[in-house]
Amino acid sequence: MNTTAASQAFSSAAPVIALHCSGSGAAQWRKLGDVLGSRHALVAPEHYGCESTGPWSGERAFTLADEAARTVGIIDASSGKVHLVGHSYGGGVALRAALERPKRIASLTLYEPSAFHLLKTMGSYGAHALAEIIAISKRTADGVSCGDYRGAAASFVDYWGGAGAWDALRPSIQAALTRWAPKAPLDFRALLEERTPAHAYAALHVPALILRGQHAPVPTRAIAERLPMLMPAARLAVIDGAGHMGPVTHAEEVNAAIARHIAEADATVFSS
Repeated sequence: MNTTAASQAFSSAAPVIALHCSGSGAAQWRKLGDVLGSRHALVAPEHYGCESTGPWSGERAFTLADEAARTVGIIDASSGKVHLVGHSYGGGVALRAALERPKRIASLTLYEPSAFHLLKTMGSYGAHALAEIIAISKRTADGVSCGDYRGAAASFVDYWGGAGAWDALRPSIQAALTRWAPKAPLDFRALLEERTPAHAYAALHVPALILRGQHAPVPTRAIAERLPMLMPAARLAVIDGAGHMGPVTHAEEVNAAIARHIAEADATVFSS
C-alpha cells in the first residue's frame, strides 16, 4: 500500500519510508511496494521540486534538514519505529532524518547515498571524487542559470545514468526532468554543504544495509564504502551489473535485498 500522507494509520509492523533520488518521484518505489506486500505500509514522500510538492519556498538558503523535515514529520506521526530506505539524494535525506530521530529507526537501507560532505574527510581519494561532483554540480547549475533547463537535465541524467541515458528516456520523462531541473543545484548544494561530522553516524545503532552498484560512479562508490566504517551495525553489498540507477535498472535485485534486510531487522526485534 502506497501513501504520502503523514497521518496514515500504520499496522503493528513498522512502516517503510522510501525516499527517491533527485529528479524522480514516489513511483520509483512502486515495485518495492509490490515486494513488501501487505505486511508493511509503504510511504513514499516526494521531495521539493516534484509536482506534487511544489518548489522550495526560497525564504532562506535551502538545507538537507529542510528536505528531511517532511520525513521527520512522518516518523513523528507513526506509532512506533520505521524502516528508512533511500536512493542517492534520498539516501542523503534518509541519513539526515535518521540522525534527527535515531531511536525511531528500525533499519536503514541506502543505495549509493549521496552524502557528498563525507568526501571532504576522505583524503586524496575523497578529494578526487569531490572534484568530480563539484564539476557536474557546476555544469548543472550553469545550465539552470542561463535558462537551459533541458541541457542541465541532460547533463545530470547522463552523469548518473551513463552516456546516452538522456536520449533513451521517453519524451514525457525528459519534459518532467526539464521542469524539475531548477531544483538540481539546491540538491547538490544541500548535500555538499551538510555540516554533520563523520563521527556523528556512530550514533546510528541500527541495522544498516549500504548498497552500491558494481559500476558505481567514483563519488558514490567511495561514500558507500565509507559509511560501514562509520556506522556500528552497517554492512555493504554490491549489486552485480548495476550502476548508480540500480533501483530502477535492477529493481528486482535491489528490492529483494531491501525486503530481506527489513525482514531480518523485524525478525531480530520480534525474537528479542
